[in-house]
Amino acid sequence: MTDQRQPASDYQRAARRRRIEAVLYPAGALLVALAVWQLVIVVFSIHSYLLPSPGAVYDTLTGQWRYLATESVPTIEEVLLGFAAATVVGIAMAVAIVTWRPFEKAVYPLLVASQEVPQIAFAPLLLVWFGFGLTSKVIIAFLIAFFPVVVNTAAGLRSVPTEMLDLAHSTRASGFTILRKIRFPFALPHIFTGLKIGVTFAVIGAVVGEFVGSGDGLGYVLMTANGRLDTATLFAAIGVLVVMGLVLFLAVSLLERLLIPWHVSQRSVGAGQGAGR
Repeated sequence: MTDQRQPASDYQRAARRRRIEAVLYPAGALLVALAVWQLVIVVFSIHSYLLPSPGAVYDTLTGQWRYLATESVPTIEEVLLGFAAATVVGIAMAVAIVTWRPFEKAVYPLLVASQEVPQIAFAPLLLVWFGFGLTSKVIIAFLIAFFPVVVNTAAGLRSVPTEMLDLAHSTRASGFTILRKIRFPFALPHIFTGLKIGVTFAVIGAVVGEFVGSGDGLGYVLMTANGRLDTATLFAAIGVLVVMGLVLFLAVSLLERLLIPWHVSQRSVGAGQGAGR
């Protein structure tokens, strides 16, 4: 009994240590960055309108938290709607690319070529077509988040071993059955990689849309603060955007753990064994 419990106990300690390190290392790096930030201001006597101190940014965050929270709402709405559209359309297009050869030959080169043009270049045109409301910002967020979703999903759907596909065809499984029971399970890790990239890109897209034309949102806050040379508010709004991106990224990561625990647990076990050795 003792011998059987010992490996499990070692693994639990290693897992607990990794969880602690996952918090301590970023926290330590953040504290070092803040210390260097403050030191640079003191040593070079940098004026606050050029670079505010960490304390000034903190005071702005606490003093204007209601304003920043209110302006975060439209940005979050744009991000979530754009990301949802990118997820649905991106996965559907990846399925079509993998399962329908003529569609891949016709669309995939155009899809890659479209990434040579910065999506921000389409923002003024979208504002002309759809106005300064929610729709134009959602479309910009969709355009920026869409590409990593479709590319990673297509790569995942193609990652199935040929032997497994041959076995499925030998049993006369339908294309839909192969897609549902074989291709998608293999593709899920790739899909979630694309989703985690896409959700952070959606934040960028929403802010870009608000830069070009908007009367609210954190992008609007950044533009107005820049016009007033209010760098403390600029840094505070950037901090809120960073937290927003991290929370959305962690939410997708949590969904990944819930839907494909086999993938995450294998990775964790490997890390635990490596730590044990």
